Amino acid sequence: MTSITTPESQLPRCDWCGIDAHAHWFPEEWIRLLEREGASHGATVSINEHGVRTVAGEKLPFRQQFPEDMTEVPLILANMEQTQVDLRILSLTNPMVYWAPDSFGMKLSQTYNDACSSACVANPDRLRGAIMLPMQSPSLALEELERAAHLPGMCCVYMALHINGVNLDDLRFWPIYERCADLGLPICFHPVAPCGKERMTRFHLTNLIGNPHESAIGAASLIFGGVLDRFPDLKILMPHAGGTFPWLTGRWDNAVRRDPALSHMHQPASAYLRRFHYDTISHSPQIMRHLIDMIGCDRVVMGTDYNWEAGYEKPVEFIDSIPGITNLERSAILSETAKALFSL
Repeated sequence: MTSITTPESQLPRCDWCGIDAHAHWFPEEWIRLLEREGASHGATVSINEHGVRTVAGEKLPFRQQFPEDMTEVPLILANMEQTQVDLRILSLTNPMVYWAPDSFGMKLSQTYNDACSSACVANPDRLRGAIMLPMQSPSLALEELERAAHLPGMCCVYMALHINGVNLDDLRFWPIYERCADLGLPICFHPVAPCGKERMTRFHLTNLIGNPHESAIGAASLIFGGVLDRFPDLKILMPHAGGTFPWLTGRWDNAVRRDPALSHMHQPASAYLRRFHYDTISHSPQIMRHLIDMIGCDRVVMGTDYNWEAGYEKPVEFIDSIPGITNLERSAILSETAKALFSL
């Protein structure tokens, strides 16, 4: 594996006890760029009835709001004090940048990465960042990866579980995977525009069912598409405790044994469970207990999904509610696994 001098070396080392690996932020610079140039690319920023800035457009996955608690760093830091989070890894969530033309997607990515690095430098003991890449143009994504990997505070790459409907095993994305593995940068995946949304318009089902099921599609693509075999050093974090993925591996193993479509597989799908890391956003202590028993506490990190309603208001209390949680498991999930995963 090729290594580089990591941005972490430019920041002080701290004894973090609670690391939030799944939290979202919209930099003011990024929103202002959308306000100035988004309309010409099909994304219009306006003020909704509650006085909150909102972006919408036909090319965007759906409307997105920019509330102050997801744009103002002091409010994010105050929330960390309230929730026993010592370090938070900030990432860009929906609408990300894949909807934009290639050049504007690059500009959006660079603006986010620069702003995120600046926030980390200003708060070196509290914040780290996830690199955004314009994956709709793999060549530009690779260019920005090379640049942003050296920005202080950036410790991973953020990516959707599909790129404008293209699954993750597409060969165009393999150079990015290869370079992430070489650089030792984990890829943190996240759902955007889940499939089947036309059948999930009621009851918030796009979030309740669509988002966690995207993890299964993403994991299947990486496993069956050969990405994990080709890049054995690639580190991956799956959101929402892996969604439906871990609970489908028995069915997948059966298919590997019996389905000609999977005759290329040399080992069962369940053999890849520990190739992934998982956050704690399941909202079920029992499910987390089963997941830990399946894959080990050294593959689980704390996440809050800050600051959406699908996340945790008290993430540490949730971990403490996991049946039979041991001190070793608790320490690993709160911080030790994240320290190793993100080379903190």
